[in-house]
Order: sequence, then structure tokens, then C-alpha cells
Amino acid sequence: MQTANKFSVSRYAPQRGPVAKLTSRDSVLRRLDWPILLSALALSFIGSMLVWSATRNRTSLNQGDPYYFLLRHALNTGIGLVLMIGTVWLGHRTLRGAVPILYGLSLLLILAVLTPLGATINGAHAWIVIGGGFSLQPSEFVKITIILGMAMLLAARVDAGDLSHPDHRTVVKALCLAAAPMGIVMLMPDLGSVMVMVIIVLGVLLASGASNRWVLGLLGSGATGAILIWQLGVLDEYQINRFAAFANPELDPAGVGYNTNQARIAIGSGGLTGSGLFKGSQTTGQFVPEQQTDFVFTVAGEELGFLGAGLILVLLGVVLWRACLIARETTELYGTIVAAGIIAWFAFQAFENIGMTLGIMPVAGLPLPFVSYGGSSMFAVWVAVGLLQSIRVQRPMSA
Repeated sequence: MQTANKFSVSRYAPQRGPVAKLTSRDSVLRRLDWPILLSALALSFIGSMLVWSATRNRTSLNQGDPYYFLLRHALNTGIGLVLMIGTVWLGHRTLRGAVPILYGLSLLLILAVLTPLGATINGAHAWIVIGGGFSLQPSEFVKITIILGMAMLLAARVDAGDLSHPDHRTVVKALCLAAAPMGIVMLMPDLGSVMVMVIIVLGVLLASGASNRWVLGLLGSGATGAILIWQLGVLDEYQINRFAAFANPELDPAGVGYNTNQARIAIGSGGLTGSGLFKGSQTTGQFVPEQQTDFVFTVAGEELGFLGAGLILVLLGVVLWRACLIARETTELYGTIVAAGIIAWFAFQAFENIGMTLGIMPVAGLPLPFVSYGGSSMFAVWVAVGLLQSIRVQRPMSA
């Protein structure tokens, strides 16, 4: 007999009680989680200022327009908000029924990356160039479909009242569902996205109440897989160099270690209050590469100092804290799993992004949620916020 992990699912039962009515706009607005929404908006606003500071003088990137990246970041945020509203309007339960379609579309998109439609940006062959300066990174949306797909499978019989927690057969199906897109993304190779997906799978399994043996087995398999990937030479040279620079920060400071060394210099020069927005010498001198995307936190560290960088951490903490409350308060396992997957995603990606700028994590090319420049990432995180809001809005009236 399998033993469920400490995240007990005994409180989940078939939904027979009254459910919040969504016909009134006022009732929906009252039930939204405003701390999450306002914190995410604040992060996006701070991000727009940091992106602007990092790119306004980089004529090689902004096509001679100092407002180029600022306006596009604002546009991405606006589209993200529209996607969030649409997600809340549709509802996470409606999307539950559309998971097979969404999953199929996400597979087609990441497979398209491996065709001539795919493009290589910053060493990763993980993009589809649409035209007009726009590109799409399908792996960002795969994170959402993995969460929704695994939640649909793992919660089906529990929410129906047939089981107290997912059985072994269901867990195998859920892991197979996640493994297919992860394998394709690994072929790109996009190691950073795969790392996030692995953490998502772990978070989903923990929240589902599946046997602890699955979690421990997945951890063991992950360690074994990492060793095999390294030994078989699956990684590209630039990825191996990133790990080498992480293991030895003094290795080739003008080459593979340049990014992380310059990032630490920029953050360290900010002190308590920073040099002031648009006044950072490292930022204006363009010493830190990819400062509008992967290394945007260095702009905060240099120009806003410890206090400004700390504010970003506090806002991210509020988003995660409120998401944990949403996961705890819902009375359906499906909602809990979706929220837990988003928590794992946001928490690990933020930790990895900030950690690599501080030298405590290897460089993995992951954006900082809501802050870094990038349309695909911005769209995906706002859809995730919409899922969290839908779970809160549609929870039973008694919850």
C-alpha cells in the first residue's frame, strides 16, 4: 500500500456546495487577490525602468531609439494583462477541459523550433522568429501546459471522491505527460527551461499527495540523468563553460567568467541606496551583457542599491505568499496542484536568476519573472497570475 506524502489531500471532496457566481463584475473584483495583482504590476513597472536604463544608450540594440525597449516592455505587460483577464474570464476549470488541445499546441510549437523555423539566440536554439523584431519562446508556455496537464490527471479521481490521493498508475501517466515536452526542450538544448520544468514536476507531485517514493525516485533519476547528460556530451560548449565558470569564478575572467564577474561588480557597487536610476557606471558603460533580460537584477543592485533590490525580493515574496494561501484555501485538488506548480515555477526561476547574478547559481539564461524584458516570459507569467486569480475567484463560497 502506498503512503501519501505529508501534503494530505483528505480535505478534498466532490464539489457539491455552492460555487461563487461570476455573473457580477463587482463580485469578481472583490474576490480577486489584489496583493498578487498589485505586486506583479509593481514588479513590471520596476522592470520597465530597469530595462529602459539598461538599453537607452545601447544603440546596437535599440535601433537608435532610446525608448525602443521601454515601449516594447510596456506593450508586453499590457498584452500580459489582457491574457490574465482572459484567463480569469475563461476560468481554470474551463481550461481543464481544454488541456488536450493546449498540450498538443505546445508540442507543435516546440517541435517547430527544431525545424528551419527555429532560431538561435544567445546560444540557445529555442526561439521562433515571427518577424518585425518579434520572437516566440515556446518553452515558456510549455511550463503552463505541464502544470495544467499534470493537475488534470492527478486530481481527476481525487476531486471525484474515488481516491484520497493519486495512485501509482495516475502518477506514471502524469510523469509521461511532462517527460515528452521536456525531452524535446532538452534537444534544443534549453537546459534552463528544463531545470524549471523539473522543479515544477516536483512541486506538483508534492502538492498532489502522491507517494513520497515518487518524489525521491524523481530526485534520484534527475541526479542520474544530469550525470549522463554531462558524460554523453549532450550539452553545448557554451553551457559547459557556464558551469565551469560557476565552479571556478576566477576561470577566464575576460572570457567565460566575464558575465558573472561584471554582474557581481555592478551589484557590489550599488551599496545601500544605489547610484541612482540611469546613473550606474556599469550599466551606462555597458559592461554587463544581456542586462535587459537575464542580468536585469544587476541594474537594480547598482542603481537602486540594497534597498531597491530588496524591494524586488519583497514583491516576489508577496506573490509567492499569496499564491500559497490560494493553494491552501481551495477545496479542490486540481486548484491546489495548479497553484503549487506556479509557486514552484516562480520561486525557482527567481532564485536561479538572482542567484546567478550573485554567483551562487550557474548561469542558465532564465528571466526574472515580471521584471526581465521578453514577451514570451511576460505573457506566460501573467497567464499564471490569471490561473491563480481564477482559483481564488471560483473557490466555493464557504471557503
